[in-house]
Amino acid sequence: MLKAFTITGLLFLLAGCAVGPDYEKPSTPEPAEFEAGRQTVAGEMNPQRFWQGFDDPLLAQLIDQTLAANHDLAIAVARYDRAAALLYGAERNQWPSLTASGSASEQHLADIEQSPPGTGPDRIQRYQVGVAAEWELDLFGRLRRATEAQRAELEAAGADLGTVQVALVGQLASSYFELRGLQQQYRVVQQSVELQQQSLDIVEARLDAGRGTDFDVVRARAQVERTSAELPRLQAGIRAAMHRIAVLTGQPPVALVDTLSPAVGLPEALPEIPVDTPGDVLRRRPDIAAAERRLAAATAREGVATADLFPRFTLAGLLGSVAADTSDLLSGPAESRRVVLGIDWTFLDHDRVRARIEAAGADSRAALASYQQAVLVALEEAETRLVRYQQAQEREGRLERAMADAETAVELARTRYEQGLIGYFELLAAEQEFTTTRDQAVRSRTEVILAMVDVYRALVGAPG
Repeated sequence: MLKAFTITGLLFLLAGCAVGPDYEKPSTPEPAEFEAGRQTVAGEMNPQRFWQGFDDPLLAQLIDQTLAANHDLAIAVARYDRAAALLYGAERNQWPSLTASGSASEQHLADIEQSPPGTGPDRIQRYQVGVAAEWELDLFGRLRRATEAQRAELEAAGADLGTVQVALVGQLASSYFELRGLQQQYRVVQQSVELQQQSLDIVEARLDAGRGTDFDVVRARAQVERTSAELPRLQAGIRAAMHRIAVLTGQPPVALVDTLSPAVGLPEALPEIPVDTPGDVLRRRPDIAAAERRLAAATAREGVATADLFPRFTLAGLLGSVAADTSDLLSGPAESRRVVLGIDWTFLDHDRVRARIEAAGADSRAALASYQQAVLVALEEAETRLVRYQQAQEREGRLERAMADAETAVELARTRYEQGLIGYFELLAAEQEFTTTRDQAVRSRTEVILAMVDVYRALVGAPG
C-alpha cells in the first residue's frame, strides 16, 4: 500500500512539468517615431471617428453593411469558431473521459460445449452495464502544450478576423472614393465637351462670316469627338466601382446602381490623421498579433513533439455489474471493478521522434522569421504610405494653382481669338491644357483621399 501511494505521489509531482521550450515574445525594433509622421497630428487613430470625419452618411452605411454581410468576413468568423471548437477539444483531452456501456447476450451451446457434454445447460445469458473512465496523466505536458498551441491559434484566428475587417473597410472606402472620383472626372469631361462645343460654334460662326477656315472647323470638331470618347471609358469604370461596392456589402453586383448613381463630389475637408509611435502601431495591428500568436503556437508544438520522447501514463478504471439475469444486475455479487495504470513508451522509435522535434523546431524558426518580417513590412507600409499621402497633398496644391492659371489662359485665348489676334491653334492648345490640368486635378484629389485611406489601413492594420 505504501509503495502504491509513493508511486502515485511521484506521478502527481511530475505532472507539474512540461517539456519543450517556454515561449517568450521576441523583441521588435520600434523607432521612436515615423519619419514621415513628423508633419502629422500626434495622437491615437480611432477608426470610428476617422470614418465619421468624412461626414458621408452613405459611406458609413456601406461600411456597416460590409461588416454585417460580407462573405469573406463570414469565412473569417467560421475559422475563428473552428479554432474555438478545437481549443475546447484540446482542453477536454486533459480531463478523464467517461464511457457508459451496456450489453445483453445469449449464447446457444452445442453438446460438445456443454459441461458435462450433452447434459449441461444449452444456453448462457449474460447482462452487463458499466462506466469506464480513462485519463492520460499529463506528466510531461504533452496535452498542456497542445492546449497552449491551440489557444494561441484561437487568438491568431481572432486577430485574423480583425485584419479582415480592417482590410474590407479599407477596400470599401477605396472603391467608394474611386467611384466618386470617376463620377467627378465624368462631369469634368462633360464640361470640357461643352466648352469645346462652344469653341466649335465660334469657329463655325467665323467661317460663316468669312473670317475662318474649314481647317479650323475640322480640328475643332475632332477635338470635341476626342474628348467625348473619354465618356464611355469613365462610365465603364463607374459601373465597375458600383459592382465592387455591392459585392463587398454582400449583395449582387447591380444591387446598388440606383443608390450610387447620383454623383456626389469628393469631400472637401478631410479628417486629420493622428500618428502615434511605431510601437503603438505594431501593438494595434491585428496582422502583427496574428503572426506573434502563430509563433507562440509553433513553440508550444515543439513541446508536444518533445513529449513523445517520454512515456505516456494512462489511468483507466471500470465500475460495472455483470450478471446472468437482469434481476441480479447492480447487486453486490454482480459488482465488477478494475483499475489499470498503462504505460506507452515508443523508446525504440527515438529517431523518428527526434525527426518530428527537428521539424517542429524548423516550424518555430519559420514562424519567428514570419513575425519579424511582418513587423518590418508593417513599419515599411506606414512610412511609405505617410510619404505618399504627404506628396499627394503637395501635388494637389500645385495642380489647383495650375488649373486656375489654365482657366484664365483659356478665357484670354478665346477673347484674343474672337478679336482675330491669334489663330485657332493657340486657342486649341489653351483648351487642351485646361482640360488636361482639370482632369489631373480631379485625379489628384482622388489620389489624396485614397492615400489617406491607405494610411488608415497601415496604422490600424491591413497589410498589402
